[in-house]
Amino acid sequence: MSDHPGPAGAREWRPAYRLDLSGVLAPLRRGRGDPTWHSVGEGSAIWRASTTPDGPATTRLHRRSDGTVVCEAWGPGAQWSLDGLPALLGVHDRPEEFVAHHPLVADAARRMPGLRFGASMRVWDVLVPAVLEQKVTGVEARRSWRELCRRFGDPAPGPAPDGMRVPPTPAQIRAIPDWEWHRAGVDSARRRAILASAAVAQRLETACELGGEAGRELLRKVPGIGVWTAAEVAQRAWGDADAVSVGDFHIPTLVGWALVGRPIDDAAMLGVLAPYVPQRQRAVRFVEVSGFRRPRFGPRFSPKDYRAI
Repeated sequence: MSDHPGPAGAREWRPAYRLDLSGVLAPLRRGRGDPTWHSVGEGSAIWRASTTPDGPATTRLHRRSDGTVVCEAWGPGAQWSLDGLPALLGVHDRPEEFVAHHPLVADAARRMPGLRFGASMRVWDVLVPAVLEQKVTGVEARRSWRELCRRFGDPAPGPAPDGMRVPPTPAQIRAIPDWEWHRAGVDSARRRAILASAAVAQRLETACELGGEAGRELLRKVPGIGVWTAAEVAQRAWGDADAVSVGDFHIPTLVGWALVGRPIDDAAMLGVLAPYVPQRQRAVRFVEVSGFRRPRFGPRFSPKDYRAI
């Protein structure tokens, strides 16, 4: 780490509920090599670099033995990040209202009471990687995210671990030449969706205030942002526990095998999840973290390198 002065600010906050700090923040991480994220000691200290309405920010979070979460912040967006700490850690989530309707879901909920939906309250930082994940493998999407952050994002403020970068801002994204998108492995359809989002990025941030279906509907007004992408953003930006990622390549099959013992499509999945409204995505999350593994019968989907096209 480089030699920097102390944080621009710090905050201690003790939640009135059981909290799995790493589990709540994990959806914001895009693969092990994510330049906007760094964890130390199996998640005992988590560093994040992000954009905010006030500028870039770096935060370092860790939890003390008494349950208090300590957050230090650097950069122009430090105070905004500190103010948003409770929301980030799921203070507005309502897991106590969740009722399990399947034994597997009930068991996961019992074993992981600290797993909550946090709200980053920042659409842009989660929208770009969500678009990059459209119709490609996770390996491809994470590679593109790494390259865009490293080449076009600014260094993380403060004493961030070496190599940490802030996600590229809308202005930085709009300035990327066509050949650099190609070099990063991003095809024209995803590039157009990201550029269209960058053009109205400030307006899209109001989706956090709208929340729920209204927020998702606002995101879907952007060409190239469909139901799946809007749900992926909603889960992270405002902690939408009902936003199911319809259109996902894996989730319907996983939910089907886990809850009804056979593969199903999106329509059938929504039928199975209907009793969980308005917390359908929480049920999906519990299936994902339960340890259940569906049967595998065929070859895995092979990545496609768009840089070679």
